[in-house]
Amino acid sequence: MSQPNDIPSLDQVHSGVPARLRDDAIYAKKSSFALRTIPLSKPRQAPLRLPPDTSREKFDAAIVALKKVLGEKGVELNDKPLVDGWYMEHPNTHDAYHIVDQEEMVCSAIAYPSTVPEVQEIVRWANEFKIPIYPISMGRNIGYGGAAPRVPGSVVVDLGRNMNKVLKLDANNASCIVEPGVSYFKLYEEIKKQGLPLWVDTPDLGGGSVLGNAIDRGVGYTPYGDHFANHCGMEVVLPNGELLRTGMGALPGKDGADNPTWGSFQNAFGPSVDGIFSQSNFGIVVKMGFWLMPDTGHQSYLVTFKREDDFQKIVETIRPLALKRIIGNVPQLRHSIQELAITGKPRSTWYTGSGPMPREVIKDGVSKLFFGECAWVFYGTQYGDPDSISSQLALIKSEFAKIPGSKFYLPSDVPKDHYLHQRAEVCSGVPSLKDLEWLNWKPNAAHLFFAPITPTDPKAAYTVHSIIERLYEKWGFDIWPTLCFAGREIHYISVVVYDRGNEEEKRRARCLMREMIAETAKEGFGEYRTHLLFADQVAQTYGWNNQALMRFNETLKDALDPNGILAPGRNGIWPKNYRGKGWELLGEKGMESAKAKL
Repeated sequence: MSQPNDIPSLDQVHSGVPARLRDDAIYAKKSSFALRTIPLSKPRQAPLRLPPDTSREKFDAAIVALKKVLGEKGVELNDKPLVDGWYMEHPNTHDAYHIVDQEEMVCSAIAYPSTVPEVQEIVRWANEFKIPIYPISMGRNIGYGGAAPRVPGSVVVDLGRNMNKVLKLDANNASCIVEPGVSYFKLYEEIKKQGLPLWVDTPDLGGGSVLGNAIDRGVGYTPYGDHFANHCGMEVVLPNGELLRTGMGALPGKDGADNPTWGSFQNAFGPSVDGIFSQSNFGIVVKMGFWLMPDTGHQSYLVTFKREDDFQKIVETIRPLALKRIIGNVPQLRHSIQELAITGKPRSTWYTGSGPMPREVIKDGVSKLFFGECAWVFYGTQYGDPDSISSQLALIKSEFAKIPGSKFYLPSDVPKDHYLHQRAEVCSGVPSLKDLEWLNWKPNAAHLFFAPITPTDPKAAYTVHSIIERLYEKWGFDIWPTLCFAGREIHYISVVVYDRGNEEEKRRARCLMREMIAETAKEGFGEYRTHLLFADQVAQTYGWNNQALMRFNETLKDALDPNGILAPGRNGIWPKNYRGKGWELLGEKGMESAKAKL
């Protein structure tokens, strides 16, 4: 772990920060560490977590064999103290935002392949020794489990450290092909270095893997915000070590070259199989093509709404604008408590009591900010030429003005340090670190995401919102809803911020998650993505026709991975040699049973 001023740079390491954000990174790290009350690491209860049904003698022999493939530096045992680090110096051994004991979801070793043939050899090795492997792109899947393997003792395959090249950047076709270790920062910097008029759609934070985020069906905020929908072809190592290309890449190019249409058309001839490699454990994606957005005019803005009870009116106003694509991007509707959090100040600045922050305290705190009293804040961006943007904004302003008390702001209307300026960057393809600041909310702050999908319908959204609001109150957490609108649906993303140094608070966070999953599912709403510890429960909610979807996934898993070596349990998909043997986690009792088993 480096000192606060010693930030890993992008030109030194694939997971580093670009020079333009060095000061922001230093500030974020200092702020985070100033609120720590737990040590950087603590003595481990056990020096090494072995894979299931594997003796130390067998494991040592397997590691010797793996080092023959990757070299001494290509394999690292996980027998050192576990360090949570922070966003720019994250671990690849466990989940930095551990919601259970830090040592529960840990790997036995980390493998660092440098080439696709080496990835193939790792897979063959895993089949030979019957040791589970858990591939990661960069391990920055924060809020969803990070680099932690679902089966403790698995060998993490860190693809990003040595496989981090932008393999192709086609300005004429507005597309690229990347390896797993290419972050949004790196792709953006490469585009700028070449002076290309292209954007990369980025999530709120830019340090994650472009490939990894798309495989997990993550989202961004430009018109290209659906990352998997804007991928174009992939190269995959299957669980038997065979290499597969999807889409037009499956057709050999002239004289052995890559197919020139790889980045232009998503499908090959016959069934489209790309989808089975997203949110699954059916293969290791080692290369992936993406469409990039051509540079265009843009204008960001925000709208504030005064009354908490205007929630349904706001959603109803957004619905036709989003459906008709008048709203130009994937906008966010945020609760005003996040306006307090994004200042980077801790919760104690406004409230030191126990339980959720009272509404009156939130109201009073927000009233002292630039735009005064409000309950909801809408962040949007329009795209195109000046005339079209002007006409779009005029219509949007007139519709929102029908909600009493609403106020409209452009970036020129707000202070230079206001969050709207950061949203303007993200919504125009510029990766940022600004969203690290709300993690100063609590000491040792970590977070979970609860992320159900609803139609863009006010009653449906309010049903989910009401459940979340009630359960956050029950379990003692501040509610942080962010609604991301994409035409016909809403990603309702609710953040659970907790102190990872407080075991009781972590238990309450787990209970909150499990109740929200269960109660929203009863109303017909399910998560699109979840933390690895809740994947079994979420997968079970998709139970139409006697779990037909899961039975189909299990059929694929058993056919592609008969030895069950590739990321068993990821996204709730278990191979036959694990299935029904106590590995599934379906509640706190299930977690205790699994812990005792291990």
